[in-house]
Amino acid sequence: MKSLPIFIYFLQNQRTKRNLIVLSKFLFFLIGIISLYSVLFHLLMQYEGREYSWITGFYWSLTVMSTLGFGDITFHTDLGLFFTLIVLLSGVVFLLILLPFTLVHFFYAPWLEAQEKVRTPRELPESISGHIILTNLEPITTNLIKKLEKYHYKYVLVVPDLNKAQELHDQGYDVVVGDLDDPETYKRLQVHKAALVVTTNDDLTNTSIAFTVRELTETVPIVTNAENEHSIDILEFPGNTHVVEFTKMLGQGLARRTSGVCMGTRVIGNFGRILIAEDPASGTPFKGKTLEETNIREKTGLTVVGLWERGKFSDPTPQTVITPYMVLVLAGSEKQLKKYDEIFNVACSPRLHDTPALILGGGRVGQAAAETLKKHHIKYTLIEKKPTVVTESQDNYILGDAADINTLRNAGIESAQTILITTHNDAMNIYLTFYCRQLRPDIEIISRAIEERTVSKLYRAGADLVMSSASMASNSILNFLRPNELSMFTEGLNIFSRPVPKSLIGKSLLKSRIKEQSGCTVMAINRKGEQNVGPDPATRFQKDDEMILIGTTESEARFLEIYAGRAHLLPFRR
Repeated sequence: MKSLPIFIYFLQNQRTKRNLIVLSKFLFFLIGIISLYSVLFHLLMQYEGREYSWITGFYWSLTVMSTLGFGDITFHTDLGLFFTLIVLLSGVVFLLILLPFTLVHFFYAPWLEAQEKVRTPRELPESISGHIILTNLEPITTNLIKKLEKYHYKYVLVVPDLNKAQELHDQGYDVVVGDLDDPETYKRLQVHKAALVVTTNDDLTNTSIAFTVRELTETVPIVTNAENEHSIDILEFPGNTHVVEFTKMLGQGLARRTSGVCMGTRVIGNFGRILIAEDPASGTPFKGKTLEETNIREKTGLTVVGLWERGKFSDPTPQTVITPYMVLVLAGSEKQLKKYDEIFNVACSPRLHDTPALILGGGRVGQAAAETLKKHHIKYTLIEKKPTVVTESQDNYILGDAADINTLRNAGIESAQTILITTHNDAMNIYLTFYCRQLRPDIEIISRAIEERTVSKLYRAGADLVMSSASMASNSILNFLRPNELSMFTEGLNIFSRPVPKSLIGKSLLKSRIKEQSGCTVMAINRKGEQNVGPDPATRFQKDDEMILIGTTESEARFLEIYAGRAHLLPFRR
């Protein structure tokens, strides 16, 4: 039964039909040759005065043609021996050379091809809905697939090349073979029932895909990545719902963490009326003070629910000392955040001394970081070794290798306060991070990571903050899919909501030991429309309570593992 779909596909293929006709002609020709030799065998045996059956004639012909030649039946005359040589030589050609080649070329190879094509799907069942269609596999979509699987979303990856599709299928990806610009491909993918189409190809391909999808549906959202700022208008025209420059977003995010940049608090999500915001300590007057000394809660009503420093998340205590490398996670109302900015962020100002930030790498991320720093009046020096990337009209750049100590010294590494590492090579970013940390143990290092798995290595190499383009982009796409049900405000730190597990109902926050067991912190509890931010440890969980938690990606995974089957994802709204 397993071979039935393969057999059906095999017979329906036009190329296979032509191959079978050629193979049939050859087999009929071969049978005709064997039959002719059998007839001639009888005639020659009668000439020598001997008589054999017709079965014996076929037996002799096949044994001689296959070179087995048992020798139990032989001719005695020269004419018979000459005939034997002809049968033998023709057998070598037809049975030992042409027959295997014909069977392999016209039957066995097409059969294997049919088997592989059937094994790699070309369509989705009509019953499917709410799935995500991906059109390219690269770091962003690889990271996105992990998150989709984590939250039990169905997805399908469209791959034009059969061999590549089979390879990805064997690796465990849900793959469908099809051309990206063919409407039939998306019909077979039930695109009109999809929740989202994600295109992270080049700008030309993304435009073509958008026009193709819009031929079939006007309602399904399309998220696309723009490689070039000038392509945004073109990409929006065919109907892309969300056009995002992920590289520019990353560059701006890296620059925003630079010491001296005053951009105020940034809201990263909300639960009802409670807004969750972040504020890098580098842009505030809190550096060197304890959390108690900042008087944030007394002056604004906001609660500091977490601190993130150099890849580590910690719970705030009154005696926690604020360092320039910390990011404060704040929770409160819109009015309270506004008051916070008026009191604290108005006081911060750009650096007044002439020590520029260094940007290592002048690609799109580096250029976006430079524009952001310039906009906020932060001096910078950009280092790039490719003369085609930066021109003489580019301000504040040095043409050279960032791994060369003389280049770094010329750029001012000995007096700089911040280094932004933005190259498109994770190995190079790790090397530069470690190298700069050895040269300047006290400098602030903010690095880009292409692959999410590189993040921990960069922290070990000495980075103060790491942002993964793949993770940042995939989280942005996930937010388009389910707006703010999950938020990651900096690499590896998530904010999420869960209903209280049955096993915790009636227990106090202290006795639940959520922090000790999972590493996640309960920063708020929603109860009957009331929201308790920074709940007292003695607060007891009640039925239908909703917990708002914050923790690293690993902590969230442990929480899900501990309370598997007892919790599910709840809306996290902006």
